[in-house]
Amino acid sequence: MKVALYARYSTDNQRDASITDQFRVCRAYAEKQGWQIVEQYSDHAISGASLLRAGIQALIADALRGRFQVVMAEAMDRLSRDQEDIAGVFKRMAYAGVKIITLSEGEVTHLHVGLKGTMNALFLKDLADKTRRGLRGRVELGKSGGGNSYGYDVVKQFDANGEPIRGDRTINLAEAEVVRRIYRDYVIGKSAKRIAVELNRDGIRAPGGGDWGFSTINGNAKRGNGILNNEMYVGRIVWNRQRFIKDPETGKRQARPNPSAEWIIQEVPELRIIDDELWNAAKARQETIKTGHGEDGREVQNSFRDRRRPKYIFSGLIKCACCGGGYAMISADLTGCSTARNKGTCANRKSIPRARLEERVLNALRHHLMDPALFKEFCDEFTREMNRLRIECSASLDGLRSEVKRIEHELDTLLNLILKGGAADRINAKMVQLEGRKSELERLLANAEEPPPLLHPEMATFYREKVAALHEALQDDSEATRLKAGEILRSLVKEIVLTPQNDELKIDVRGDLAGILAISLKTKTPATRTGVSQVEMVAGIGFEPMTFRL
Repeated sequence: MKVALYARYSTDNQRDASITDQFRVCRAYAEKQGWQIVEQYSDHAISGASLLRAGIQALIADALRGRFQVVMAEAMDRLSRDQEDIAGVFKRMAYAGVKIITLSEGEVTHLHVGLKGTMNALFLKDLADKTRRGLRGRVELGKSGGGNSYGYDVVKQFDANGEPIRGDRTINLAEAEVVRRIYRDYVIGKSAKRIAVELNRDGIRAPGGGDWGFSTINGNAKRGNGILNNEMYVGRIVWNRQRFIKDPETGKRQARPNPSAEWIIQEVPELRIIDDELWNAAKARQETIKTGHGEDGREVQNSFRDRRRPKYIFSGLIKCACCGGGYAMISADLTGCSTARNKGTCANRKSIPRARLEERVLNALRHHLMDPALFKEFCDEFTREMNRLRIECSASLDGLRSEVKRIEHELDTLLNLILKGGAADRINAKMVQLEGRKSELERLLANAEEPPPLLHPEMATFYREKVAALHEALQDDSEATRLKAGEILRSLVKEIVLTPQNDELKIDVRGDLAGILAISLKTKTPATRTGVSQVEMVAGIGFEPMTFRL
């Protein structure tokens, strides 16, 4: 009788000696029966929850070739702990005419497959539940519930019995400074790709010991991974964000997000690396990159192209008036209509040096936009309209508040009627109706928006001072200053339309009033969208189009 032996151990906590021990007891049994051992198969430190194991796959392949008549193992759970998988192995062995014999169960039959397979599957589930329970307890004590994060070192210590104390972390000062550098660079406007390139150029190793990539920095905000999303950097452990489910086709684990109500959050201020101001600035930039605003002013998801960092100050904003397509670099210095060059469906073949276009637009932003005389007229009209909206809004809000007070008075009256022995059923029905209306009114009041603030008559002057300072900042030696100034200047422009006229290009610069007003109000961040985002300031309204000869 030709026999094959199989052995397996599942975790790194066990040793290769476990394989040797399993083979020894199986070999002793086979020799006692007078069987000939033709092959030994093994899998080291691999879970029995999957058949994607080199040893078991080789065993099945050789069984189908008829190399042996019996497979021996210490127990059924060495072959597999999964019900479906053990049944599959049993069916394949039966097809090949090979018996499965274990030291624990003897010859394996359909009954063993059904009962033992179920018991092994329950063992795996019970083990997983106990492991999660232990990890949760560790997290609630302020310890790490999983692998180590970049910026921290594992604290190796032992209790009185010599057992390792797991989950303690301490800040790695050198890596913590790299984390702060990443956040500072990201906040001033550098892309994750550029940050990764600079870290690699400086010889700084990534978390895995290799080179940095942009995905290591960006990660996934929803899953809380990546350098920019790790809340441990602000002294907060978030555990149980996701669970893992095995794909039955591939045997690989797939992550599935858990509801936020199931997250375990523990404050660990001693592990803080990033201060709140820097963290919030990074989150705000992530949100700005991820979302934009549509024509109706509502927030929409930006496409991948919108999220890419512009190479030049007005990249992506320049449009062709003939076809609506974008202008792009057609040589080292010239920018031209992409549609005309790439598809040939646009007749606009005129180009313009990028540096000259930027200079003209910047001069227009400095000297032509927000003309003081025209802006005063606009400001007066805007103020009158805002006052009208305020009066209407205030009257509406006052009416809602009055109705809430009236409902509260009616509810008190109905409650007194119940106490005096009134018809409870009818009164309760009325009270439910009134409570529903009250909740609706309170929701309307909570969500009501106040009209935008009035405009200051000197906003045009403030605007010019700000833009002049930004123009100077573009010439600054500091890269951080230039990047920040460029982003703010881009926020003032909605689009730049180039129209060919004879031998010239007419340039119409259309400004985004929300960004313009934010600059004029001396706010830190442009493009605030409260109430004025749908108003455009275009050529002809304090901003004459520039026309110049090529």
